[in-house]
Amino acid sequence: MSPDYDATEFIDGDFQSRPAPGSGTGAGALPRAPTREEVDSKVAETQQKLIELRRAQEELERERSALEETRRRQLEFQTGRQEMIQNLIRGVGLLEEAEFARRRDAEQMSKALVDLRDALSKIETIQQESWTQANFSLELTRGLTTLENARMEWNAARLKFDVLSGTVFDPQKPGANVSTPQPSFLFNCTFGQMCRLGFALSWPVAAVLLLGFLVLVALRLYR
Repeated sequence: MSPDYDATEFIDGDFQSRPAPGSGTGAGALPRAPTREEVDSKVAETQQKLIELRRAQEELERERSALEETRRRQLEFQTGRQEMIQNLIRGVGLLEEAEFARRRDAEQMSKALVDLRDALSKIETIQQESWTQANFSLELTRGLTTLENARMEWNAARLKFDVLSGTVFDPQKPGANVSTPQPSFLFNCTFGQMCRLGFALSWPVAAVLLLGFLVLVALRLYR
């Protein structure tokens, strides 16, 4: 063999620099499959995102519940406020009307009380023991007139106030209504009954006046 032999003369440089098929380093090579560690990492990352999403969903649910509770309380406040305003306005009106009626009844009762006391005082001042033969007829006429006036006051008071007829108002009785007065018995009376009632109240006065007139005429005749 010649000493001038060089072994590198038979090596193709282009063949050595060309990558082997399937090595994945070339420009047109396919992507490699993920490893198990990479898949596990992706699973853990996805699980963490799901946990964060659930936590955000729970937070939004709590916020929605709080907002719904606030809305319910606001609606309850507005409804209750309107209801109480209407109830209070109605209550004030009813109590004012009842107070006015009570005050009017109290004034009428006070006036009737004064009249009854005056009639009682007039009857009690009659001194029948002081009557004489000379003034007997005149004093008897005066006494009858006083009694008849007192009877008229008494009957008028009985028509106005049920307590004088033995009817006592019981606030605990079911169906008792302060603001609704009971109708008078005169409401159901016919015209003829009212005429008879008026005649029954007025004839004693006419009889007393007629008797007094006759007594005065008799006294003048005896003079």
